[in-house]
Parts: sequence; structure tokens; C-alpha cells
Amino acid sequence: MRRSPFVALVLTALLLAAPGAAQAAPPDRAASDAAGVLSGVRTPGTAWGLDPASGRMTVTVDETVASAELARLRAVADRVGALLRRESGTLRTLIAAGQGIYGGGSRCSLGANVRSGSTYYVVTAGHCTGTVSTWYADSAQTTVLGTRTATSYPGNDYGLIRYTGRIAHPSAVYTYPGLLTINGPGTAYVGQAVCRSGVTTGVRCGTVTGLNQTVNYATGVVYGLIRTNICAEAGDSGGPLYVASTGTIIGILSGGSGNCTSGGTTYYQPIAEVLAAYGLTLP
Repeated sequence: MRRSPFVALVLTALLLAAPGAAQAAPPDRAASDAAGVLSGVRTPGTAWGLDPASGRMTVTVDETVASAELARLRAVADRVGALLRRESGTLRTLIAAGQGIYGGGSRCSLGANVRSGSTYYVVTAGHCTGTVSTWYADSAQTTVLGTRTATSYPGNDYGLIRYTGRIAHPSAVYTYPGLLTINGPGTAYVGQAVCRSGVTTGVRCGTVTGLNQTVNYATGVVYGLIRTNICAEAGDSGGPLYVASTGTIIGILSGGSGNCTSGGTTYYQPIAEVLAAYGLTLP
């Protein structure tokens, strides 16, 4: 797998650095220095961020990373005192969510119904809205949902679809079956019990395992994501990450690795960032 010139430069600089530099720094300084180096990693199939369980920066590598590149990444991780963890499957965006939304041959999931004044929108994943303008509420594409009005991907992973059809849009999560009323947005914290809903695999639950994670997809880098130990599959992208006991949405699904047979890891765009970016409210 090819490396960017910047990654090569970072690796060379690390190999020439004085031994023990990372170990000599105070813990907070060491983490900050490691983050500065890891921010230069652009290898598709990798993710990095602070692992709260160990208190160390962690680089996650999927099965697509070739052995030579893996060795280079391990050298980077060792030099800055980061952990390197290999996970099964492919780290990917999950184009294919709540309930399904359809357009241009793609299927994604509805993340949240939001509004600006009296104008209502769907929030979903930006890697979905970036390629399709008109969206439908059914796979036959006969019931119009609305039209894309904004997309932010890569960097972020969220997009907006403005409702133009007559379909009802309650502030709720579809829980396969049933509806959970959503009272507003929430903020993630490590160890939080959460669930997600998606059109492919329905409702799955687990815990938040990391914050402010950076993910290198093959199609681009996304920053500031929430990590969980919940599985997902293609088509679940854009669906909500929520707290059932409080009726709050905390994120929308960006992507992940693994599947719902053997297990997996998923990453979410914080919903508060989306609302702030476009001046929206929920509900």
C-alpha cells in the first residue's frame, strides 16, 4: 500500500530522533506529542485516538493494511509510546439507519429529524448525501423524502436533506418495532450505555469506548468521532446513536469495522456538532 510523502517524512524523523524522548515527557505532554505525530498518518484502514482504559494513544489497523505498512505503523506507535491494535474486517463507511432512506441506488439510515424554525430536515451521514441529491422513504423510490441541502465529508461526516414530501417526520427513533420519543441531543462520555438503530441490522446496544477519534477511510479522513463497541453493517450508516433511558441522540453512524455476526467497532459523528454547524434544533 502506498504511503503519502508526509507519512514517510514523519517516519524518517522518528527513526532519527533521540531514544527515550517520548518516555521522558510528562504523561499529558507525551499524549499531546503522540497526537501530533499520529495526525500525519493517512493510511486507509487505520484509526487513532486516546484509549481511556489504558490512558495511552492507540492506533487501530484493519485487515487491508499490508505487512510492510503495518511494520512502519508499528515503528511509529512504538516511538511515541502508543498502542497498536489489529482488528478483523475492513474499516469502512457503511453506505447502504433508524429507518431506511433511499436514493440513486444507495440505502442509508435516517439519523434524526431536526428543524430550523418551521423548516424540517433529515440528518444523515455525509458520505451518503455527497453522492445523491434526491432521497426517498421507500426502496422503490416512489415516496419522496426530500432534497439534499448540505454535505460535509470528509473532515466531518454529516449531511442534511430538506423535507419536501408529505411523509410524517416525528422526533423519534424506530426501534424495530416501535418508536422511542427523542427529547433532544446529548453528549457522549466513556462508559456510557448506548444503542444505535439502522435499517440493515436493527437495534444494537453497547458502550462508548472512546472520544475524539480520527478515522482514515479509503475515501477520506474524518476527525472527532465517538467510538463504541457496537456492531453495524452496510446500510446502517447515518443512523442514530442514542440513550434509550433519556430519549437523547448523541451521534450518527459514520462507519466501522467487523459485522454483527462476529462483532465490530463503530464510529459516530457527534450530533451537537451537526446542530451547531447549521443552526438546527432537535426536536
